[in-house]
Amino acid sequence: MIPYLMNNKSKYIGLLIIIILFGIFSFPKIYERVVNLDTTDSNRLHSNERLSYLTISDQKRRAPDFVLTNQDSILISNEDMNNKVYVLEFFFTRCPDICIEMNENMKLLDDKFGDSDDFGIISITIDPKNDTPSTLKKYSEALNIKSQNWHFLTGERDYIYDLANNGFNIFANQDSNFIGGFEHQGYFALIDKDGYIRSRKDAFGNPIMYYLGVNDLNSTQQGIDMLFYDIKKLINE
Repeated sequence: MIPYLMNNKSKYIGLLIIIILFGIFSFPKIYERVVNLDTTDSNRLHSNERLSYLTISDQKRRAPDFVLTNQDSILISNEDMNNKVYVLEFFFTRCPDICIEMNENMKLLDDKFGDSDDFGIISITIDPKNDTPSTLKKYSEALNIKSQNWHFLTGERDYIYDLANNGFNIFANQDSNFIGGFEHQGYFALIDKDGYIRSRKDAFGNPIMYYLGVNDLNSTQQGIDMLFYDIKKLINE
């Protein structure tokens, strides 16, 4: 029994020595990465990796054209976003659930990039009957917006629903069975300076298309965290 115990004890001592040596050589490198914020982050792209284009028949897909009225009663079109990286959403001001979280997250983007002339936000209401320019103005003021390029847009109902469902393929529908009377997807679209819809790829190599505007408790990759990195990447591209 004693030789057996001695052999096992020797194995444990040897394993302990290996662990200690690994820690001695590895810890300084790990510490340096943490201090320099160079930690491995699954939300990041490699620095030399470009964001994907959405393509149809091998053609890069541009964001659809639009002309709508903002909170200051000024007509705003997609051309006003030329040479800007912008994020686009569909929402409504009386939304009692996901829109609140979506615009809390959008406000984080505004706080981060709102001072940049290269950045903008487009928020299009799916409740234009209620969301007049004056209503949108009050809503925007309550958010304490920094950017001069965050436009809350309204217009004709059919035009907006066609833009959402057929233009961007982000579902929106008026439905009294849903809280607030409307059903819609909580997605953010990311558009580059040339007007192309951009995104990163999923684990299978396919573009994710859009970023989830609300937080997913079952995921370690939040859409808002991806956007922080991807917006900066496009601004510098």
